[in-house]
Amino acid sequence: MMRKSASDSLRLNALEQGFKLPLSTVVEGQDAQGRRFQEETKLSYISHQGASFLLKSPMTIGTKVKLIIDLPPKLSEDRDLKLAIHGKVVFVEAGDHGEGRQKVSVRLESKYIIKPEA
Repeated sequence: MMRKSASDSLRLNALEQGFKLPLSTVVEGQDAQGRRFQEETKLSYISHQGASFLLKSPMTIGTKVKLIIDLPPKLSEDRDLKLAIHGKVVFVEAGDHGEGRQKVSVRLESKYIIKPEA
């Protein structure tokens, strides 16, 4: 009989399949001061559960954001499609990421929309 320990589960989560695709993305939401913002960035990582990117806007854990991601032409049959998905900030890493930006990680909702560019 096989047993799963908590450390086994953590290792499986760490090996979650994801992609390091530098996709152009617009992030919308409220910053740490409660002001609405819209900022262009590039994804540094995306999976079915989460995404990471750099932002200049100050963020706090728990903040809800909307990501509008440009899909690559090869995945969208050469059409200009966008993936719109909501998520919640789960990690913010301040530091030297260039131009005063911070690394932000978001846990994604399961609901999403793929739409033509407006």
